[in-house]
Amino acid sequence: MGITTDELYFKPKLRILSDDQLKKIEMAVFEVLERTGVKLTHPKARDILSGAGAKVEGDRIRIPGWMVEEAIRKTPSRLVLGNRKGERAVVLEGDKSWFGPSLDCIDYLDPVTNERMRFTSDHCRISATVADYCDNFDWVMTIGMADDQPADIADRVVARQTMTYCEKPLVVCCKDTNSMRDIYEMALTICGGKEKFDQAPIVAHYSEPISPLLYYDPAVDKMIYSVENDIPLINFPCVQSSGTAPATLAGAIIQGAAESISGAVLAQAIKPGAPFVFGAFVTVMDMKTTVFSYGASEMSIMVGALAQLAQHWNIPFYGTAGATDAKFPDAQAAAEATQQIMTAATVGSGLVHDCSSWIDHGSVVSPGFMVLVNEILGNVKQFMNGMPVTNDSMALDIIDSVGPGGNYLMEQHTLDNFRNVRYSTLFERQIRQEWEDAGSQTFEDRLREHTEKAMAHTPAPLPDDVVKELDTMQKHWK
Repeated sequence: MGITTDELYFKPKLRILSDDQLKKIEMAVFEVLERTGVKLTHPKARDILSGAGAKVEGDRIRIPGWMVEEAIRKTPSRLVLGNRKGERAVVLEGDKSWFGPSLDCIDYLDPVTNERMRFTSDHCRISATVADYCDNFDWVMTIGMADDQPADIADRVVARQTMTYCEKPLVVCCKDTNSMRDIYEMALTICGGKEKFDQAPIVAHYSEPISPLLYYDPAVDKMIYSVENDIPLINFPCVQSSGTAPATLAGAIIQGAAESISGAVLAQAIKPGAPFVFGAFVTVMDMKTTVFSYGASEMSIMVGALAQLAQHWNIPFYGTAGATDAKFPDAQAAAEATQQIMTAATVGSGLVHDCSSWIDHGSVVSPGFMVLVNEILGNVKQFMNGMPVTNDSMALDIIDSVGPGGNYLMEQHTLDNFRNVRYSTLFERQIRQEWEDAGSQTFEDRLREHTEKAMAHTPAPLPDDVVKELDTMQKHWK
């Protein structure tokens, strides 16, 4: 029986927008930047954009459509991030998805006692260790909270903790250019220098324009520094429908896309070919509570639409999935995270952040939720493998051999293939009596047990000479 290559493997795929809708969204983004523009007071950035062709009137920068198209064309379609060992670990291109957790927040939820407390640098050590242990996390992220450290250096301490206790690529957010410089120097020391960093950067910089359509000077400073030093730049506004953006889904993503891609215009004007990642965290203001919802279904719709726009432009995308508004890693948390992750994977949402650690609408880090979402990711990744249709998988000969009324338990074909099924150690499938005989463990019991095991993991240590150099650097942080 002849089978074409297309019939062998097919990746499940979801679309939020039709081709016509996508084109209308694209033209609307160009219209916003050309007609309304952005507010930017940074003198150097204004001069750069003016020299590149933007219309500068005071602090209002209007960007013609041809400049946006040119910036998209110059933005590399492919970005490789490296792990601590220098291996090319994450390849951002097309509709691939790579999932990672944010490792810090205002508060921390103890997975054993369920006690909520202020997040500290040691909590970062714990969550980085869990992220290193969880095999379905491809990369990690920090934002810089550490209540036990001086505010001026807390972001650097958290970045160091993460790079010490987790080998995976790091997306980092920090307070100013001094912090970015120190984190970059740590990254160069850990990976072995500038040449190796440029081959596969182990750190990318996360920056946020302020919605609606506003840039903050210190953030622009960091953007310029990152571009000049070939640090991949993520420009990622947090857009709240009905609050800082239009109440309609289309209006919200148009504004978010305009805010993000305006950063690509600046980056490519500074250095053509600069590595840049497009995206926006677009969700709703819950009118009952006024929170910036991390669990809303509309968030998945809007982020999925933006992912399609990134694929249309052929540039890397920064997505969001795996978060929740729930207060604990409970049924609500699992339901919200699963919908988001499945949507992100089937649309193809690039570098997907907030997976597993953030609960209570982005205010609490929960190692228990990290372990739960790692398991959800395993199930979704299994789903994304699709269903290979080959001569072997169609099994026509074995069906004929076993025949009506037989069974397949003792067949070699079964022995060769049954391990392709995914078996969870967190979600149980026992017969009721067997479950009772084994101790009647609840889901919460199993999650706690698995989380304690992840926390006891020992990450590979940094070399002694690298630790010594980092110690020296830290003494000079200001």
